[in-house]
Parts: sequence; C-alpha cells; structure tokens
Amino acid sequence: MSVPDRGDLRVDGSRLHARIAALHEIAPISGPGGEPGNARLALTDADREGRDLVRAWMAELGLHVHVDGIGNVWGVRPGRSGRLDEPAVMTGSHIDTVGTGGRFDGNLGVLAGLEVVETLERHGVVTERPIAVAFFTNEEGARFAPDMMGSLVFVGGLALEEALDTTGIDGARVGAELARIGYAGATPCPGPSPCAFVELHVEQGPVLEAEGCTIGSVTGVQGISWQELTIVGQSNHAGTTPMRLRHDSGYVAAELAVFARRLALELGGSQVATVGTIELHPNLVNVVAASARVTIDLRNTDDGVLRTAEERLAEHARDLAAAEGVTITARRLARFEPVAFDPAMIALVERTAERLGHPVMRLPSGAGHDAQMLARVCPTAMIFTPSVGGISHNPAELTAPADLEAGADVLLQVLLELAGTDGGGGGERR
Repeated sequence: MSVPDRGDLRVDGSRLHARIAALHEIAPISGPGGEPGNARLALTDADREGRDLVRAWMAELGLHVHVDGIGNVWGVRPGRSGRLDEPAVMTGSHIDTVGTGGRFDGNLGVLAGLEVVETLERHGVVTERPIAVAFFTNEEGARFAPDMMGSLVFVGGLALEEALDTTGIDGARVGAELARIGYAGATPCPGPSPCAFVELHVEQGPVLEAEGCTIGSVTGVQGISWQELTIVGQSNHAGTTPMRLRHDSGYVAAELAVFARRLALELGGSQVATVGTIELHPNLVNVVAASARVTIDLRNTDDGVLRTAEERLAEHARDLAAAEGVTITARRLARFEPVAFDPAMIALVERTAERLGHPVMRLPSGAGHDAQMLARVCPTAMIFTPSVGGISHNPAELTAPADLEAGADVLLQVLLELAGTDGGGGGERR
C-alpha cells in the first residue's frame, strides 16, 4: 500500500459526519424550533445504547477494547511493537449529555478519535506508540455529581468505591446502574496513565466565532465550585401570615440566586455564577414554602478569587438565615481547582493549526472537561472548534461541518506528532 507523507493525511469528513448523525439517532430530542439535540443522561438505557454503538465501532476498527470499574471505555491501536502494555497517546471525551444536549458536545472528541484511527488504518500508517480512543463515564454530572466522574476515577482522584456509592438526582446508585446496563467493567481503576492526552471539543462559547478563528488551542480550564444549599423554614398560609412573621424558604432561595449574580458582576473578570436548580416544597401558589433546594455553580480561572466568591456566598447565606429565621445547610457537590495545560502541548496544537492553514488563537475553557483530569497524570492539550452563537447544552448547538473537519484534521496531525512514525508514516508492525 502506498503511504502518503503523514503531513498530507486528512480525515474523511463524510465518515465523521455519518458517525455523528448515527449517534444522534440514539435518544434524540428537538428544541423549540425543531433543532436536533440529544438526551443521554449517564448510565441510562439511552447511554447504554450509545455506548454499545461506539464500542462496536471500536471493535470494527480492530481496537483492543477495555472497560474499567467505573464504566470508562477505551480502545487501543497498538504501536509498532504490537505490545498493549506501552503507554498510549490517548484522545477522547464523553458521549453522555445533559437533558437538553446538542449533537457535538463530547461526541465530537470521541468520534473524531475513531475517524483518526480509521484514517491511519486505511492508509497503512504505523505509529511508534499506541493510540487509544476513550469515552469517560458521567462527564456532564447532570445525573450524578461530580461531573468528570469517570476521568477523575481513571486518574486516581476519586476512589472507585466512593464513586460507585454516589446517588443521583433520581435516587439511583452509580454502581447499581453500571451493573444494570452492563458496563461495570473488570479493568482496574485507576487506569494506565497515557504518555499524552489530547481532547477535541466544541468551544461551547462565542469567542472563536467572534474572533474569526477556526481552531482554539486551549490554555487550561477554570476552577469549578458546585454547591447545593438546603433551606428549611416554616410552611404557612400565604394570606394570613404577616411578612414580619414569616420564615420563608422561597424568599431565601430567590435572594441567594440574585446575590450570586450580583457577586459575579462585582468580582468581574472571568467570574461567573449560575443558579441551575431551585426546588420549593410544597410548591403551591398559596403556601409559604417550608423548604427549598438551590444549586449554585461558581467558576473562575483564578482560584483565589473563586475562594473569595465561595466565602462571600457562605457569609451571605448565614446572614439570610439569621434574618429570616431559617436554617441553611450547604453540601459540596464538586470542587476543582483551575488547571493549566502543558505549554509544549499548547504550542503543538497552535503550530499544527497554523501549518494546516487554520486561523488559531489561545484561550481558556469556561467549561469543565475530562482533559483537566488527565492533566494530573500526563501532558495534556485541548483543541476547540467554534460553536455557532456560542450555544451549547441546547439542541440548537451547532458547529459548521468544515470546522468539525478542521478540528479533526488538527487532532490527526497532533496525534501523529505525539505517537511518532518513521517519517512517512508507513511500514509493517514487527
């Protein structure tokens, strides 16, 4: 077989788009305008269907597939020696979604990894090091907290037993659900450390589109703090209870939401705050709420400022509890410090994009990703492609086909550089 110079290799866009479309057919949803999205919450039947499909593709490509105790799945293409115990150059992401997810978040990184492998197979390219393609369990954290659970267990940052005992928003346990869907694997945790990790992902923000750039070389991921605040007051009649005598959990929940936004605006910079959940009980129009549950998501690239935001929020909650005569109990759902990616890897992504003729810029990630966990154990980088309108976690999420292909081409060339070839990229395995 004639093997092209590795610098001339490109992915097949039609194959990449076909796999994205096929995975979208599992648990599809539509947005208000008919936009095509997905709802594959982690460890549901829909997640199992998606896993089975991607795992079947891995097998068709001849990858050696592993499933570990938290349900992470990765397929390995051996390097020149043929040995499977060598540290691999790993790529991948996740295939679980939020309840109102798009087609590309996470899925692109996994399916582009498979397309890289198929490109190498079809052109007879042998790499010096193995290449692995992975998808990690429960990256979104929409059903089970914390997010990035699978990759955190993979690198040893969370004990497997603790993760398996996690209870989700629907009362289900991670361990029981893994067993139910057939993905409680036998491969031990933590997993084998790669020699490098590269994750391709849609930006999920508006910066690349606004700057006219096709590729983002991601410098790191901002710190994340998730809290759940439970407020217990007193249920009472909405008409007969004077305002001064109320212990209103609904009011406290609303005030916390408003304060979180004011706090983010006051701190400025990269500080953001989101109240994603407010639940009231008994949730009746004519009853003062007896209790409330509020989730607050705080993020910042500066861990010191993030800690200030956490402290300010806690102080305000104490003041509110005293003033309204309620109790507030805080429970941490997730806490990750900001992560800086490897400088040489950042430069490699940037240099590769430039060589391929794509406008590129460096930028931090506002969202959490599996790559931030892998950065604990190996040199790590991320490649971003533009999100139209900066929209994500929404069926309207969209990245132009040409941009998807550009990101996959950059991924292909970066992985070839890291995995190494004989210069032309060919030769038989020994």
